Parts: sequence; structure tokens; C-alpha cells
Amino acid sequence: MNRLSSLVVVLALAAIGTGLYLWLRPQPEPPAPVVESPPAIAESAEPPAPPPPEPEIQHPIEPPAAAETTEPPAAPDITVAMTGLLGRDAVLSFFNLDHFIQRTVATVDNLARPHAPPRVWPVNPTQGRFTVDGAAPGERIASANYNRYRPFVAAVTAVSTEKAAALYKQLYPQFQKAYEDLGYPRGYFNDRLVAVIDTLLATPDPAEPVAVNLPEVKGPKELQRPWVSYEFSDPALESLTSGQKILLRMGPDNRRALKAKLADFRRQVTHSMAR
Repeated sequence: MNRLSSLVVVLALAAIGTGLYLWLRPQPEPPAPVVESPPAIAESAEPPAPPPPEPEIQHPIEPPAAAETTEPPAAPDITVAMTGLLGRDAVLSFFNLDHFIQRTVATVDNLARPHAPPRVWPVNPTQGRFTVDGAAPGERIASANYNRYRPFVAAVTAVSTEKAAALYKQLYPQFQKAYEDLGYPRGYFNDRLVAVIDTLLATPDPAEPVAVNLPEVKGPKELQRPWVSYEFSDPALESLTSGQKILLRMGPDNRRALKAKLADFRRQVTHSMAR
């Protein structure tokens, strides 16, 4: 019995008991009639504010067409799906498939923010160290540094964008749930993805080589790993988002190739991927 039902029963028993008492007791002389003033009408309370409207979805992903069977299709195994898309060697070399969808969603969201913690990346950190040419205060990103990223860029750009978009659509319910679990219960992940892609496509192409510097360290403690602490000397570049600065560190050729791939993928996911 819920609380409301219990309350109703208690009130009913109280009313019955009161009625029996009034009926069985001696009846007193009726009192003189008293003219009562009409009860004051209480002012109506302010109506509750309506809930905020649901945000309008800008780039909906249409669900797959219903099959003849009554059972919904099972989501593909992510390892099998990624291996089929990229090849086994590329998957082993570049990707972390442990909680891959959650990692992807968190990283996409972070790429448009000042920081994207590597511990949640869906890709493995690039091998080698960030290298510079010259001495402080005239350090520049070394052109040889860009070679570290070429194998990853080659693997990604070799993938069929249409097939990658089709897999994304197939897995979209999982991406959406991961986005809601991240703290956006009213958000739509594909809209966030498109907005982040637009941010990455807006990454500037500064003159090469790009000037960098180590941040000033106050105190006797020295940087143990200075190659991960370089900042862009130009304040406008240093104020870019984490994703834009990653593209800058990759160099102009890699950046151009990834921008083209991102633009192609954006076209796929902004037309509901109807094919």
C-alpha cells in the first residue's frame, strides 16, 4: 500500500469513528444560529513555470530501416567492425578499443575545449618526442616532427568515408547514450560532433615554421618532460582549442589531409547518411 492509499484509509477510519461518536453521544440543545461571513477566497498561486523546451536537433541521424524480423539487429562487435574498416595492423597500431565509444565521445567533446586529456583518447599517443629547431627564445616546430604523424594520417585517410559513416550510423545509439552518460541528457551527440568538426575545419594555417616556447617555470624545479610542455609563442594560436592545436602540431600537409577527410565525413553525417 503506498503512502497516499494509507493516508486515505486513515482519514476514512477517522471520519467513521467521529461519526459514531457524534451519533451515540447525547444531543445538546441546538445553539442559536450564527451568521457566518463568507470565507475569504485565497489568491491563486503562481502557475509553475513550464519546463524548458527540448533543444532542437540540427543534424538528426535517421535510424536504420526496420527489418522483416521482430528482433532489432545486434550492434556489431567494435573490434570486428574497426578491423574490417581499418585493417588489423592499423587498429593495433593506432587505436585503443577499450571503451572505444565512450572514449570517442569524451574526446570529441574535449577537442573543442582548452584541454583534451590523453588518458581518455580512443587513439594511442604518437610515438617519439615533440622536436624543435633552434634555441630559446627562437624555437620553432621542427619539420621532422611532422613525420611522426604521417602513418596515422595515412591510415585514417585511406578509409572509405562512406563506410566509416555507415558504421557510425549503425553504432549511433551507443554514441548517443555515451554522450548522455557524459552529462548531456538533453544533448544530441551528432550535433556536437558536427560543431566540433566545424571548429577543427576553422583551424588557421600559420606561416611555417611555427614558433613555440617552454612556459616559464618559477622555482628550482625543472620540467621533467619539457617536450610535452611547449606552448605556441603567438597568443592567438595558444588560445585555440585543444583539437586545433593538435592539428597545428601535425604540420600543414597532415592538417590539410585530415581537414579534407573531416569535411567529407561532415557531409555524410549532415544528410542523415541516406544512401
